Amino acid sequence: MTQPTEAVVFDLDGVLIQSEEVWDEVRERYTRERGGRYDAEIQRAMMGMSSTEWSSFLHETAGISDAPEEINHAVVQLMLAAYREHLPLVDGAVEAVQRLAAAFPLAVASSSNRPLIDAVLDAAGLEAYFAATVSSEEVAHGKPAPDVYLEAARRLGAEATRCAAVEDSHGGIRSAKAAGMRVIAIPNATYPPDEEALAQADVVLRSLAELTPAVV
Repeated sequence: MTQPTEAVVFDLDGVLIQSEEVWDEVRERYTRERGGRYDAEIQRAMMGMSSTEWSSFLHETAGISDAPEEINHAVVQLMLAAYREHLPLVDGAVEAVQRLAAAFPLAVASSSNRPLIDAVLDAAGLEAYFAATVSSEEVAHGKPAPDVYLEAARRLGAEATRCAAVEDSHGGIRSAKAAGMRVIAIPNATYPPDEEALAQADVVLRSLAELTPAVV
């Protein structure tokens, strides 16, 4: 018998903000300006990585000579500048969070850096709705490892197996599933999850408009 859901954990990038395109543009520009390699393989490999992972990846695989710490800091500053200019909230994000917050404790489990998570939630007026937020830079391994979702459940004081995760990507779906959570997938239209990952989701929705407490 399926246990009732006690809490909901949202991914951030691709679920609440349409930011994958921003990440892609910023990292591509930064990489090319430094003579590195940036292509579809590089882009897809980084999806879901923590900041320590993707900055090392750009240094070691994409050929950027800057130290990973320098890469991380520079890219985050570029992302913050992009968000100040335009925050790409997904349609219905605020309403979906408000609907679910009325029924469940909420958390964010994101691959974004802590400053980016805080900046987005503050700018969107969503900070007060989340009892906990976790960046994958605060755990040992980024997605698709389960660490960030397990830590979100811990900070909520909930069993991971009694949480639902809202995800959009292949790495995110695998991460939440590995943590033992029920997974609600809203596939990213630009960077859709592969069929194997999507098959692991418990529920697949077309948009945040379909995300209700009843679905959870």
